[in-house]
Amino acid sequence: MELHDAIQRRASVRRFSDEPVPPAVIDALLAVAALAPSAHGRQPWQFIVIAPGQSRQRLVDAMAVEWRQHLAGDGVDIAQIVERHAASAARILAAPALLLPCIDRSLLDVYPDAHRQQAEYTMAVQSIGCAIQNILLSAVARGYDAGWMCAPLFCGDAVRREFALPATLDPQALIPVGRKAVEPKRRPKRGADALRLDR
Repeated sequence: MELHDAIQRRASVRRFSDEPVPPAVIDALLAVAALAPSAHGRQPWQFIVIAPGQSRQRLVDAMAVEWRQHLAGDGVDIAQIVERHAASAARILAAPALLLPCIDRSLLDVYPDAHRQQAEYTMAVQSIGCAIQNILLSAVARGYDAGWMCAPLFCGDAVRREFALPATLDPQALIPVGRKAVEPKRRPKRGADALRLDR
């Protein structure tokens, strides 16, 4: 598939078929993640592959505590909280494959001042975003689909505890992978004219 076609076809899929994703495909997706550009060439990331089963259920339960508290604090009523949590849990539990991208702070440069250290972390966020985009596009090119769920950003400590991750790993997202069961709704995209500023 041409790169432009993969970019056009990529969408955030929420419902997958039961067809498993072969381990070789997961290996191939991680291989293209490693080819992404990164600040200083450090590749400051780890990708946790989460198998189906009890580990995912425990992850959902661990994240749910903080997630429900956040929504309640935002004034969301309990019925909507239950509905939104159920939808997110279903995406995580039913995905044929699930990746947890993490920034590895042990691979970042260390600076004596907070400003440059924050810039270093921002570069790591940009870098892992490139790696995730490689995964998303490569999945499409291989006939699979994926999504991008940001839930771990809001409950990183719970995710670390559940998988006994070192404190230097910062969970960034969940990437479900599989073959779509339902065509996702595509939100309108801003055109080039709306993105461009000439000076």
